[in-house]
Amino acid sequence: MHYEGTTYRPPPEADSLLLQVTVGCAHNRCTFCNMYRDVPFRRISMEQIEEDLKEARGIFPKAERIFLVNGDAFVLKAKMLGKIAEKIKFHFPECQTVTMYASIQNIGSKSDQELMDLKRVGINDLYVGIESGWDEVLTRIQKGHTVSEAKQQLGRLSRAGINHIANIMLGVAGRGNGVENAALTAQFLNETSPGLIWVGTLGIFEGTELHAETARGSFVPATEIEILEEEKALIRNMELEGVAFYGIHPTNTVPIRGALPRDKQKMLDKIDKAIRHYGKVALERPFQRVSL
Repeated sequence: MHYEGTTYRPPPEADSLLLQVTVGCAHNRCTFCNMYRDVPFRRISMEQIEEDLKEARGIFPKAERIFLVNGDAFVLKAKMLGKIAEKIKFHFPECQTVTMYASIQNIGSKSDQELMDLKRVGINDLYVGIESGWDEVLTRIQKGHTVSEAKQQLGRLSRAGINHIANIMLGVAGRGNGVENAALTAQFLNETSPGLIWVGTLGIFEGTELHAETARGSFVPATEIEILEEEKALIRNMELEGVAFYGIHPTNTVPIRGALPRDKQKMLDKIDKAIRHYGKVALERPFQRVSL
């Protein structure tokens, strides 16, 4: 199978078949991200996609879930995505879900009818990079959408019957702003009802705009104790029913997971236990994260 550039997929898709349909990221302007800076964005031809599906059929005895690579594969036009889904169903009739990364802009580029048509051909569980529910933060990290736009587009996605997984980033608001960011992000999540919440922690990676801002002093990273308190505030402020919370990204100091609201206290207790274990003195500084 063909893979160009570094292949990224969410940790929950570790057992999914990975099918490359784009190279790089169409947006590629987020100030914290260095994942796709080495490759220009382009679309993979349908001929190569079908060739890879034929090869994959000989490798995988079963693939009930297929993840489309790379950075924001939902940028493809609905007609193209529909054709890819049809090819997947031909070669893997057992496939129940075709999933991928998506941005708010990607969703907005498709009509209501197109979204419903994509749901019908098995496209579901889109991973959407929300990062924060605070407009000030979204502007600074050049996310490409506002809170209002995100609410509108996720509402359209929900009405089409497509589930979304909200990717949230702790520490992205910088020092002294974590609790406020948590409150605004929790409010956003309460209003948009994701199928799952996936939480990671901001890293300051060389080669990114955020790294340069940090060097200049225009961005001051949150300390680790602030990040853990932000996560606690996020959990406390969420009022969702039956939604999974996955705070197990490799960038997180304390891996936690559970169902909301059932496991709220259990997750809060685990964070508090970790704070006592490490000690507040050790946590009163930013931790260095070297990669996503």
